[in-house]
Amino acid sequence: MKLATFQAGGAPELGVVAGDRIMPLNRAAPGLPADMIGLIAAWPQVEREVRAIEAAAAGAVPLDQVRLLAPIRRPGKIMAIGLNYADHIAESNLGTPEHQVWFSKAPTAANGPFDPIDVPKVSQALDYEAEMVAVIGAGGRHIAKANAAQAVFGYCVGNDATERAWQHRTPQWVIGKSFDTHAPFGPWITTADEVADPHALGIRCQVNGETRQNSNTQHLVFNVWDQIEHLSQAMTLEPGDLIFTGTPGGIGAAMKPMQFLKAGDVVRIEIDQLGAIENPCAPEPDRG
Repeated sequence: MKLATFQAGGAPELGVVAGDRIMPLNRAAPGLPADMIGLIAAWPQVEREVRAIEAAAAGAVPLDQVRLLAPIRRPGKIMAIGLNYADHIAESNLGTPEHQVWFSKAPTAANGPFDPIDVPKVSQALDYEAEMVAVIGAGGRHIAKANAAQAVFGYCVGNDATERAWQHRTPQWVIGKSFDTHAPFGPWITTADEVADPHALGIRCQVNGETRQNSNTQHLVFNVWDQIEHLSQAMTLEPGDLIFTGTPGGIGAAMKPMQFLKAGDVVRIEIDQLGAIENPCAPEPDRG
């Protein structure tokens, strides 16, 4: 099942995507949670009703007549792991980490799957990072690796957009990773039951039609189950939290010469079975 947040001329809504159509959930069943975190938290109680709406194609709307938003408009946590593909570690001239390297992205970085990515006013070193995103479902604390799959609700395509100058000006990466709009993801959440093995998915990134990254999630150094076990030792993972699981080699900062994103560029990231996101780059607007 593919669950999305969308707009069709009014307030954001939840929907089920099937082919080229989307079924608005709350129009068919007003008692369902109206936001994605609420839906994920209530999933054991509402899954049967949601699947019935999907099967009936109740109130289906053509997908090209709606605007897809970030599936979770304001995640509680966005956690991201660094240096987690061997080729990316090599191009960064670093050794394979003994321990997982984590940073967070601010919830305000969350962005829609087709919305513009800001080219910041303060620097011109904007980079892309194609990533598979795991969406936490049941979550919890001290989750054993053997049980980690049960903590995942589903998966998305993501771009860990990064302002490199701000990332590397201090040992802490959070600000350089947290500029507004710098965490586009979607286009929907593909529920975990539809992904037989999240560690066998092709992942690709194109900039203006040129392939920059081309790998497979089988090459993760620490796989998704490792990541969940590790994170949950420190923090409670909650419904709707996002885990950006790492990027393969091919980032702009590793090219010679470096190739940073500029206004007018278009970044497309696609992952087998999960779909694709495509974001134009635009000058940071005045937001007041």
